[in-house]
Amino acid sequence: FSVAVGPDAGLNQIADAVRQCLADAGISLERVLGVGMGVPGPVEYAEGRVVAPPIMPGWHGVALRDRLARELGVPVYVDNDANLGALSEHCHGAGRGYANLAYIKVGTGIGCGLILGGQLYRGESGSAGEIGHVTIDENGPPCKCGSYGCLESMAGGPAIALRAQQAIRAGQATSLAAIQPLESITARDVALAAQKGDKLAQQLFAEAGRHIGVALASLANLLNPGLIIIGGGVAQAGRLLLDPIRKTLEQRALQPVAQSTRVVQSVVGRDASALGAVDLALQEVFQSPALITCAAA
Repeated sequence: FSVAVGPDAGLNQIADAVRQCLADAGISLERVLGVGMGVPGPVEYAEGRVVAPPIMPGWHGVALRDRLARELGVPVYVDNDANLGALSEHCHGAGRGYANLAYIKVGTGIGCGLILGGQLYRGESGSAGEIGHVTIDENGPPCKCGSYGCLESMAGGPAIALRAQQAIRAGQATSLAAIQPLESITARDVALAAQKGDKLAQQLFAEAGRHIGVALASLANLLNPGLIIIGGGVAQAGRLLLDPIRKTLEQRALQPVAQSTRVVQSVVGRDASALGAVDLALQEVFQSPALITCAAA
């Protein structure tokens, strides 16, 4: 499923996928108490509506919750995918036992889910945690949000791949040049090359990690979380990304903040947002105090 197909076709595909999953498991819709759903953009949680998602053109203002609920005939709960990642890590993963944490999802975009005081923090309009649109370089590359030099445009998966393509065209030596056409190079390709010792690929991940570390140093100074969890597809690169993030945060955050902030890789992994969507639906259906049950589980 690609968000590029638009909300009408996209919602139909989502509904079909839910029905297929239930059929495969031998479960009827009548037994379903609720469905959780994550999207890569800001969500007005009370309304279940997507708001100006930079990487979801055409989805602004779409009432995902209500439209999918009508299609399926069951309650639906919609939230930002990074929020759901934070929820799942807090309930099941690296964040168990932490009252204050940030979950950073590094993939096509870069998002942040925040647990503050043991509660998921969404902000006034559901846009809290949009760290991917913090400015790293005011004269940097254009971002899909309309601004320039955003973290996402400099350290997200597509940005890493684009930097590799530009370096090859500039004549820099790298094993990635064997991938044709160059436009097909992905961040995963760069990570695999880096793990095999490719100097350019290692440099690109070091740069991305430094950019993320700069943003996280500011986040840490502002919120002083005890834990920052790095997740998402690009985070599968492991220490290639985490080491420069840790080093930069240690250098740029205030000393007491840096000393009290751990930076770790996601434990739940690629399924963090999906598992968080299940947690969200369960909490809403059973009206559990947000996250308290998870912390005690």
